[in-house]
Parts: sequence; structure tokens; C-alpha cells
Amino acid sequence: MSKHINSSRVNEFILMDFSERHDLQTVLFFLFLLMYLFTVLGNSGIIFLVYHNANLHTPMYYFISSLSFLDICYSTDIVPQMIAVLLSEKKTISYVGCAVQLFFFCAFGSTKCCLFAVMAYDRHVAICNPLNYSLLMQERTCWVLVSGAYTIGFLHSVIETCCTFSLSFCSSNILHHFACDFPSLLSLSCTDTTANKIVLFIFSSLFVFPPVLIILTSYVSIFLAIMKIKASESRKKAFSTCVSHIISVTLLYGTIFYAYLSPKSKYSSENGAGATFVYAVAIPMLNPIIYSFRNKDIKTAMQVTFHEMITRRI
Repeated sequence: MSKHINSSRVNEFILMDFSERHDLQTVLFFLFLLMYLFTVLGNSGIIFLVYHNANLHTPMYYFISSLSFLDICYSTDIVPQMIAVLLSEKKTISYVGCAVQLFFFCAFGSTKCCLFAVMAYDRHVAICNPLNYSLLMQERTCWVLVSGAYTIGFLHSVIETCCTFSLSFCSSNILHHFACDFPSLLSLSCTDTTANKIVLFIFSSLFVFPPVLIILTSYVSIFLAIMKIKASESRKKAFSTCVSHIISVTLLYGTIFYAYLSPKSKYSSENGAGATFVYAVAIPMLNPIIYSFRNKDIKTAMQVTFHEMITRRI
């Protein structure tokens, strides 16, 4: 396994993050496989429940099912490659495979940031302007908002991926990571990456701070509106519809800020890999639990669905 490449073009990258821990590879294989299966089954279950239960055909659950679909795609872009690396003696990913993985990694991540902002806006309208909620959040509006999130996310990814893979990789092909990520790839380039780092910083900021601002503004308005509700039961119900979203947003943005935007710490392969694991593997697995554990509507839908399935078999 050569550490340095003499040719002017790298044809593959060596993923080294798990390669040096042979004693843990079997354990990690089963761990990641179980996490991925739970992610797919849990999020597919949310989509199934929303689609097959008329009571869940509301904007909030449309956005939750959209998030579940996005989590499946996001996790599928990363985890199968992780599992393949653990099974294979040759811990590599092709140049094209790396570009494709990075493109979808960035696209789904950016879309998720935008979708979280859309979900915060939906809760803002539902709680702060309930009388006009059905008018403002019509089916077509919801579809446009989700489509807009995907359009912005994929456009961002096209720009970032093209900028990254316009560079030359000729000094080394070793990535100290289990996936292709922008900072780790930029560190391998044998050409000047200053412009790329500036573009990455600007676009990353554009896709972190505006959604965060929308989310914070929405929840400040929601908090003020909830405080004006006199009935404690109604106040509790209004707040409970936001708790799951707040938890998911905190997990995602907390990880991003810690790994990439913290002023006290520079990017390293360790915190980069750790951050990727959290928001591409752990969070997609946890979201079905977060959005169903405290949600009476989803619990009721699960009970009704299981009852119907058992009744049909009998």
C-alpha cells in the first residue's frame, strides 16, 4: 500500500480511518451494519405510517417524512462504503466513487439544513398564526418548500464538488477518514487550495447561518406565543410539537459548530471523522426515535396499523 503517488493523477483514495485497528474491525462491522439497518427500517417506518394514515396527512408530518427519506439517502451514501472498507483488505475508493460520494454527501447535508429551517417555519406558522395555517401551508406550498430545499442543496453541492475535483491530487492518496470529505481532500491536493478554502468557507457559512437564523427567529416567536397561552395544557401541547425538532437541530448544528466552526479548534482528521459519524450515521438513526417517542399521533398510527395488519392475517 503506497503512501505516495508519482503520477500526476490519483485514480483512487485509501481510507485509513479504520485500517489501523484490526482488532475492532469485526465489532465495528456489526455495529455499523445494525445502525444502518435500524436507520433504514426506522425511517421507512415513519414514511409508511405518514403515507398510510390519513390523520398524518398534514404539513408537519409531510416534512417529517421528507426528513426520514433524506436521512435514508444520507446514511446510504456513507455507511455501505464504511462497511465495505471494513470487509475489504484493500481499503480504497475510486476517484469517481469519491467524487460521487462527496457530491451526495454535500447535497443531502445542505438540503437537510434547509429542511430544518422549513420545519421551523412550519411550527412558527402553526403556533403564531394558527387561523391562517391551512391557507399559508397548503399542499402545493409544502411541495415547493421541500423542492426548494433540494434545489438549493444540490446546487451548492455542484459548486463545491466541482471546485474540489478541479484540483490536482498528486502527492498522496491517503485519506485519514472513512469517507470523502472536503477538508481531508483539500489537504491532499498538490496545488494551491486557498481559493477553494475561501469558497468552502463562504458557502458553508451560507448554508449554516441563514437556516440557523430562521430557526432561532422562529423559535423565539414560538416561545413568546406559547408564553401568552393561558391554559397550561394548551401551552404544553404547543411546546411538545416543537421538542423533537429542537433536539434534532441541536444535535446536527452542535456537531457542525464543534467540528468545523469552533474558533478554538482547527479541523483535524479525528474530529472530522467523528463529526461525519454523528451527522451521517448516528443522527439519521436517532431521528425516528426522536420524532416518535414523544409523539402521540405517530404512536396512535402505529397501534392502528399493527391492529389492521393483525386483523387482516386473522
